[in-house]
Amino acid sequence: MKSPVSLVRYLLICAVLLISTPGYAGYTLEGNYVQGGLVVGKTEPGVQVKLDDLSVAVSDQGYFVLGFDRDHPPQSRLRLTYPDGHSEEQVLEIARREYKIQRIDNLPKRKVTPEKMDLKRIRRESALVKAARKLDDPRTDYLTGWQWPVKGRISGVYGSQRILNGKPRRPHYGVDVAAPVGTLVRAPADGVVTLVHPDMFFSGGTLILDHGQHLSSSFLHLSEILVKEGDRIRQGDPIARVGATGRVTGPHLDWRMNFHQFQIDPQLLVPPMPQ
Repeated sequence: MKSPVSLVRYLLICAVLLISTPGYAGYTLEGNYVQGGLVVGKTEPGVQVKLDDLSVAVSDQGYFVLGFDRDHPPQSRLRLTYPDGHSEEQVLEIARREYKIQRIDNLPKRKVTPEKMDLKRIRRESALVKAARKLDDPRTDYLTGWQWPVKGRISGVYGSQRILNGKPRRPHYGVDVAAPVGTLVRAPADGVVTLVHPDMFFSGGTLILDHGQHLSSSFLHLSEILVKEGDRIRQGDPIARVGATGRVTGPHLDWRMNFHQFQIDPQLLVPPMPQ
């Protein structure tokens, strides 16, 4: 039988082990642990969260978001530091994906290999997009859940390696939905409009909707944009119309999502496309 002093020491050791166990009553995680996936976490207010070397915003209610890029490594380290100084760590296993190869021909030559005179415009437009995605806002609009912004045939998927006019180019980072020009596009979740541009070199009519905590949606190739920068948008609100602007072979919506510098697969967040 243990002495009273030994028993107290034993109970203290057990308490320390329980407190330091990853995930012990300190947080919950729900989402897709896969390349291109998004995970929503819930913890105590005031906790500091890091995903590898990335500091992650935490709302006043304790909500936070984690995202994984197209080529994310097989593991990520999650660390939470609590107001009292103790911390928890968890290694997240990120599933690898196989990506399709998509060949697209008959694009205008200049849209595949821009001329020197186009490069200044492309750099300027790229800077506008990066600035719009840098908004640091504590909103948790992503908690509304997600719906398709438009319904139709899925003509392009996230992560596919693009071969344009026979030349390898960057992977595709969105999901393409084919629909007639003028089809109404609705907000997939609550957000704030951070960028409206009528005609970018590659993406044509472009709209960016910020969902809070460095998570945003981009809508490309639009024929018309129905909102303006700074507008507060609710899920299901009309925001734009499908077009065939920019680098396209036909009318469709290209819906993309970003978490910080990570490209997220929108199709993982919504139900299957209705037939």
